Amino acid sequence: MTLSRFESYAVARSGVARVAFGGELDWDSAPYIRKAVAACLEERPKTLCLDLSDVSFCDCAGVNALLEARIAVSAAGAGLVVEGIGAQLGRLLALIGASDVLTGGTVAQATEPARRD
Repeated sequence: MTLSRFESYAVARSGVARVAFGGELDWDSAPYIRKAVAACLEERPKTLCLDLSDVSFCDCAGVNALLEARIAVSAAGAGLVVEGIGAQLGRLLALIGASDVLTGGTVAQATEPARRD
């Protein structure tokens, strides 16, 4: 088995924070996921975008960290956009019944004000 080193990159501009993760999201990298998201939320973005395009593997600890990120983003009053959910992570989310929890979307959709119907 080839291990992919965990990497993250974060940037915040014009009310949008973007965190790109790469490698394996697992027990070892989960604390770094939480730290990267918390650091971005300190900038008080309107939207946080999680780019998972370069994620090669995700286990339950990684999913838990992503779900915690979703909760933190919501608590901060920001919108969440998740990009690049790969096949392996998609299957894992489906298995645990969380396929709709980390959905895609666009930055434009996440920054639109909520409608009252």
